[in-house]
Amino acid sequence: MVESVYCNIIIYIKKNVYISIHKFCKHFFIMNQNTLTIKRDHLFSILEKYGALVVAYSGGVDSSFLLAMAQEALKKNLVAVTASSPVHSEWERQSATTFARQLGVEHIIIHSREMRRREFRSNTKDRCYFCKKYLCEDLLKIAGDRGIAHVVHGANLDDFDDFRPGFDAAREMGITAPLVDAGLTKNDIRMLSKQMNLSTWNTPAMACLATRIPYGTPITPKDLNMVEQAEQVLWGYGFTGCRVRKHGNVARIEVDTGDVQKFLDPEMRFVIVEKLRKIGFFHVALDLEGYRQGSMNRDLAV
Repeated sequence: MVESVYCNIIIYIKKNVYISIHKFCKHFFIMNQNTLTIKRDHLFSILEKYGALVVAYSGGVDSSFLLAMAQEALKKNLVAVTASSPVHSEWERQSATTFARQLGVEHIIIHSREMRRREFRSNTKDRCYFCKKYLCEDLLKIAGDRGIAHVVHGANLDDFDDFRPGFDAAREMGITAPLVDAGLTKNDIRMLSKQMNLSTWNTPAMACLATRIPYGTPITPKDLNMVEQAEQVLWGYGFTGCRVRKHGNVARIEVDTGDVQKFLDPEMRFVIVEKLRKIGFFHVALDLEGYRQGSMNRDLAV
């Protein structure tokens, strides 16, 4: 990847300079591969020392990579636990089940409790803290019942660039993040996942459906279901990197900037608007900035 990008830039440079830089690019690419290998080996040694693990497993890129590495390091001394609730899409649960089955890892699906808690439903800035806390309690109970001393989750270094109060809850309850300890970024995880032939290597980033509701607006099963249905419509038309943010009866759609023109095609626009109106949205708007991770967190700075 690095070599092709850099060497395409200098294609018009005279031949002797091109050869020199080409050699540098190849050397840089090898160095990058070596760094990935070192990080992977470090992660393996971290996981191996645990002896046995419960893995908080959503089915996304990060937790799937973590689960695959844990399976390689620990063999059968491993349990994957996935939370099922209205804040998680059915597609995510099915994907997690399929991947865990392919790995041959024991997989438990639990019905998480966050929607039964007022402090979560009220949707304050600490929403994710309470959600993670309740999940961690369930994970620790499963671990305790099985005599397993350690529980891990799939946070990576890039996650610290956003507002993530759930990490505080995990840390307070002794849930560790091996991908962070191994110095892995999101791009590292995708590259290593591809090298390992994991089907999840290019899965779009996922987040719980509650992140589509503005802070301060109570979270209801109806709203979460509307968001899930709307995003399924967009996925069906190839908008895999997308979010539907629900502002009352308005659907504010974020798609990758490269998909904006596709969205604006008259026929495409008409079909999507009609389908989302049937779901219950009165108005359908396209956000011209495109998809941005954690865009709802802007409200916290106001």
